[in-house]
Order: sequence, then C-alpha cells, then structure tokens
Amino acid sequence: MKKNKGIASLILTAVLIGLLGFTSWKGFGASQAGAVENIKLGLDLAGGVSITYQAKDKNPTKEQMADTIYKLQKRVEQYSTEATVYQEGDDRISIEIPGVSDANKVLEELGKPGSLVFQDSEGETVLSGTDVETAEARTQQDKTTKNNQYVVALTLTKEGAQKFAEATEANVGKQIAIIYDGETISSPRVNEAITAGEAVITGMASYEEAETLASTIRIGGLQLELEELRSNVVGAQLGEEAISTSLKAGAIGLAIVFIFMCVVYLLPGFAASLALLIYTGLVLLLLNAFDITLTLPGIAGIILSIGMAVDANVIIFARVREEVTAGISVKSALRNGFHKAMSAIVDGNVTTLIAAIVLGLKGSGSVKGFAQTLALGIVVSMFTALVITRMIVYAFYAVGIRDVKFYAKKKEARKPINFLGKKAVFFAVSIAVICVGFVAMGIQSSKGNGALNYSLEFKGGTSTNVTFDKDYSIKEIDSEIVPVVEEVTGDKNVQTQKVKDTNQVIIKTQTLDLDEREALNQALADKFGVDAAKITAENISSTVSSEMRQDAIVAVLIATICMLLYIWFRFKDVRFATSAVLALVHDVLVVLMFYAVARVTVGNTFIACMLTIVGYSINATIVIFDRIREEMKGRKRNDELADVVNRSITYTLTRSIYTSLTTFVMVAVLFVMGVSSIKEFASPLMVGIVCGAYSSVCVTGALWYVMRTKFMKKEK
Repeated sequence: MKKNKGIASLILTAVLIGLLGFTSWKGFGASQAGAVENIKLGLDLAGGVSITYQAKDKNPTKEQMADTIYKLQKRVEQYSTEATVYQEGDDRISIEIPGVSDANKVLEELGKPGSLVFQDSEGETVLSGTDVETAEARTQQDKTTKNNQYVVALTLTKEGAQKFAEATEANVGKQIAIIYDGETISSPRVNEAITAGEAVITGMASYEEAETLASTIRIGGLQLELEELRSNVVGAQLGEEAISTSLKAGAIGLAIVFIFMCVVYLLPGFAASLALLIYTGLVLLLLNAFDITLTLPGIAGIILSIGMAVDANVIIFARVREEVTAGISVKSALRNGFHKAMSAIVDGNVTTLIAAIVLGLKGSGSVKGFAQTLALGIVVSMFTALVITRMIVYAFYAVGIRDVKFYAKKKEARKPINFLGKKAVFFAVSIAVICVGFVAMGIQSSKGNGALNYSLEFKGGTSTNVTFDKDYSIKEIDSEIVPVVEEVTGDKNVQTQKVKDTNQVIIKTQTLDLDEREALNQALADKFGVDAAKITAENISSTVSSEMRQDAIVAVLIATICMLLYIWFRFKDVRFATSAVLALVHDVLVVLMFYAVARVTVGNTFIACMLTIVGYSINATIVIFDRIREEMKGRKRNDELADVVNRSITYTLTRSIYTSLTTFVMVAVLFVMGVSSIKEFASPLMVGIVCGAYSSVCVTGALWYVMRTKFMKKEK
C-alpha cells in the first residue's frame, strides 16, 4: 500500500466510524432510520401485545391444545421469532408478541382461528385445514404472459396429499372452494390432477391479497376453533433499567477490551479496537436493516460474536509477534501473520456459522432469535477482522509508522509445556466435576425440588392479574411488589408485566394451590389496598412447549453433526471432529453442573446460554486443532506426536488466555451492572467461558492424542 492510499484508508476509517456512530445515535430523516432506538426489542426488553383466545369446543383434549399451541407458535413468528404461545387454564391459549403495540392490527392480520375446509362443486368436503402443512404468498412469472403474478403456494401433509390427489383427479376443469368459517374465501379452478402434495392458487391482484389468503389458510388449519377472549398491550418484563444497564455494561466492557488490546498488541491492537468500533456500528445498523428482534438471548449471540471478533485479532497478532520474534521484517511479519491465521479464523467462524444457520432454520422462539444475531455477528466479525483490521494496520505502515516497536515486542519462544503428561489428572477432574452435577440433580430430584430449578418457561405456573390503586413503574414493581409476592409464595423467580394504560399488573409465579392464592390475595390487599375480590388467577402452561424443546434438541443435534462433518472434511481426520464434539459436550455438562449446584433458574436464557457455550467451545477447539495440523505438516521423523501436541497447545496458550479474558470481561461487567434476571443469565456464561478456556488447553488436544494413539497403529 502506497502512502497516499494509506492516508485515504485512515480517513475512510475515521469517516466510517463517525458515520456509523451518528447513525446509531441519531439516525437519518424524520423516522431516525438506523438509530439504536428503532431496533425492535423483545417482550422482555420492550413489551408488546398479549392476546388470549378461548376454545369454542368444550373440554378440548390435551393433544388438541398442544397441537394448536405449536401451530400458533409457528404462525406468530411472522411478527417476531421471540413470540410465545402458552396454555392458560384448561381451554385458553395466550399469545405474547414483542415489538408491536397495536393489538387490533395483530388480531386483524393474524385472523380469527376458525374452521377451514376445501369442498368440491357438489359441496362435499375433500380436505380440511389440518391437511395443509404450510401456505405462503409468493411472486412468480406467468408462463404465458411472462408477467409477475401473485400466488399462494400450498404444501400438504402426507395424508392431505393423498386426499388432494384423489379430489383433483375427480374435479379437473371444475372449482374447489376454500371455505373459512362458512364463508368462501377462494374458488380456484383445477387445471390438472395434483399428486405431488404441492399446489399453487393463482388469481390474486396483489401480494397483500395473496398474503391475506395464505394467512387465513394457515390459521384455519388448527385442530381447535378459537375466539378472542381479551387482548392487552403489556410493558417490558425487564424494564428500561435492564436495557440502560446492559448498554452501559457493553460500553464499559468494550472500553476495557480496547485498552487491553492496545496495551498488549500496541499499534495493531489500536487498529483492532477501531475495527471493533466499526463492527459494533455495523451490527447495530444491520439489526435495524434486517428487522431482527433483540432480546436477552439475542444479546448472548452478540456477546459471543464480539468474543470471536476479538479472538480473530488475537490469533492474527499472536502470529505477527511470532514472526517478529523470528527476526522477520515488519512488513513480512504482517503479511505472514494474516496469512497463517486465516485458516484458524475461517474454520472457527464457519463451524460456528454452520451451527447458527441450522439453529435458525430448525429452531423456534428464542433459539431462532439467538441464531439470527449470532449469524449476523459472525459474518460481520470475520469481515472486520480480515478486511477492516488489515486495511487499518497496512495504512499505518504505509504512512510511515514502520518501527518494529510499534507492532510487537520480541519475546523468547516459550518452552513447550507438558500438558499431555497431566492428561490423566485433567480427565479425572473433568469427570469428577461432571459427576457432581449429576449427583446434585439426583439429590434435588429425590427431595422433590426437581433436578434443575426450572422456571415458568419450562414448567408453567400461575398467572395472577391484579388492579392496583396507582400506576406502578416497572422499577417500583420490582422493588415493592415482587418482594411481597416472593415472601408469600416462596418463589424467587417471579415474573411481572404491566398492562399499558391501566393499573393492572400480571404476576407470574410457580403453580399456586387455592390456599396459596388466597394468601397472596390477602397479602396484596393488606400491603397495597387492592380489592382481593377483583384479583383473578389462572394456571398457565410452559411457554417452551414439548414440541419447541424437541425442535431445539433436533436443531442442536443436526448442528453438531454438521459441525462434525465440516471439521472432518477440513482436517481430513475424523478424530479431530470426534474430540471436538466430546470437548463441546464436556463444556455443556460442566455448565449444567453449575446450574444444578447453584440452582440458577433454567428458563429461556438457559437455552441461549448453552448455545453460546457450544459456539464458544467449538471455536476455541478449532484454534488448537489448526495449530496441530500445521505442526503435523512440518513434523520431522524423530519428532514425537506428544511433543507436537504439547508444542501446539503452548503456542496457542496466549490466544486461549487473552480471548477468554476479553470475553469474560464483557460478561462480567454485564453481571456486575445488570438487574437480577441478567445476573442469572451472565453467571453461567462466565462459568462456560472459563470452562471453555480450560477444555481447549487441557482436554481437547489430549483427547485427540488419545484417539490418535489408541485407535490406530500405535504412533509416537
């Protein structure tokens, strides 16, 4: 890079940081496009709409309720991936949709869940709504006129495909009416027999008309017919304090990371800090652009991607320092550092990105939200580390800052540490810690407390609606009302929501029996003067349904298999992949032990925390394996395999410590400054980060070595 290009690059960097900063702070135009305040926030951070439906059928079965809840969950995710659906009482279903404030508009768009049938021209029902798996509005080109047309694409269930094949074969040239709640909403003509289980309805004048028809078909495919019981606009579960403290914690954490990078890595560290500012601005901008709903699990995905962005820079600059120590010129050291770090950065990020994509496609609810922010963060972090940081560093060199003292301090090569010599101790410690978790779960289960401290999201509870004599703020609710509820119920995980423009507060607790409900009502009446007779309470189901849990488990399993296959493909050795997955399982089980022993609440953030640990663990493992792969290529005949592994772990030790430290700092500041719910989210994350550092250094390489020497011809 020439000097004039270097100057231009630095000016461009300054302009980009300024532009992104202004956009995040103020935005553009009357709508403040791009501003942070326009990022769509989840129900936990900003509130939204709560709608309660009641089944028209008397005494609906558990299977009908569960099926209806699951299908509604999939449908309301068109508004937000963080929307939740759960059962209230025996025949009611509640929907909570974050980031919206117009309940009537949602009700109109979502439609009234009723009955849907397909009838032939003689009025005979040939298909029901439950036979339709999906209905989507699409734009496609007309084969004759070549013009765009708006259609509804239907995908039928296996049984529905068979029914539809028979019906269309018998009605070619005739119409099949689609009837919703007794009203014909469409009468498409059958042009040919449809036997593949997929059909297209044409004739819509606009995309909006197609979307309306598709939405009606989707909502009409429920096993139960529902009617609206009530709808409210509810306030944030965590409140403004949670948002403000999280933002402050993030800013302080980033500042600490910036100082650390500059002190340890000098000018390249300063370049990385500037790149991280650009990274932060880009992520905020893209959250706006892609209309992603940000919740507490989403914040976890961003934290992980920040850690990976720092990690990429640490890997690069550690390589640069090695080159400088070897006596190579600054220019060559920079070039070699970026080149040698490339494979570890790409493999680590791509492996985690694979997991994020699978989780986004197969998961639901908070899993999908986590995956979206993680995938976004990974792509941006790779771009800033490999493009922006590189451009800034080379620009500094081009403008004349070329003295080696600005780029790296020469250090003597560290003597290899005999990590493998202690592998038996490391394995024993890991097994013991994991066993402690299972023992703790067994003891708690035998006491009737549950193996883990499951929250409302997992086991359901009681929802109590109270009308107070004044409009309490969320902060006042947390400081005045919640302690009274905790004392009466013995529940330390109380959740509250305000109903907008009223004095009503919805209090969600563990399941309360009649005596406990009466005691709570009396306590609220004595303490706050409410009318106990007007307090209503209903048992509610878990917001994380069994189907959603199954979706999450399937998504994680598929993601793990995909990661395993990718590592196998890249490293040409299945033992790399197998040991990476075992290390991943190790980290998850250690964090599970912490949940069991510390009795930290297992709720929606539990899923996000575990997924964060999975991403963090696999990325740390890849760095070790990349170095082993490199050392194996240059291995001499008399070089023992154990020495190669020990040398590889030692050479990457600084990276493991520094990356874990910077990520830990980000989460630790969040823990110190955050509200109670955020503390419960941050504490297991910190344990996972420490565990990930331990396993990457002490367990991963040892596992590969054991597999390499025990499951093939003995190699030394």
